[in-house]
Amino acid sequence: MTLQVHGIRSGDDLPTAFEAGANERAEGLLTTAESLFLVHRAQVTELAAHYRLPAIYPFSTQVIDASGLMAYDLNIPDLFRRAATYVERILKGAKPSDLPIRQPTKSKFVINLKTAKALGLTLPPGILAIADQVIE
Repeated sequence: MTLQVHGIRSGDDLPTAFEAGANERAEGLLTTAESLFLVHRAQVTELAAHYRLPAIYPFSTQVIDASGLMAYDLNIPDLFRRAATYVERILKGAKPSDLPIRQPTKSKFVINLKTAKALGLTLPPGILAIADQVIE
């Protein structure tokens, strides 16, 4: 597998980056959690469909709202609830440097079968079985 990295600073850079990826024979897409990909989620998923790139996104909204193929994201409300416990402890006098670092424990895997079909993909039953949400 060869990683292709394309510098994207604004939504205007997206078409050029996708075209460059196509010229380099990209076979899939992985976006980061940069706000640019969330703000321009419709454009990103449209370009992924145009270039027939299976894509995984860091936010399920990119699959649910913008017809992306799949997303594996963290449970954001759970993270906020857990952050509140840190705020409470700090307000009660705990030193932030004494608090343990905790990793996220809840995630969500979402698959859009309509998008898979449009890309001509058949997803293995094992992948569908572990999904938290399957959009049909």
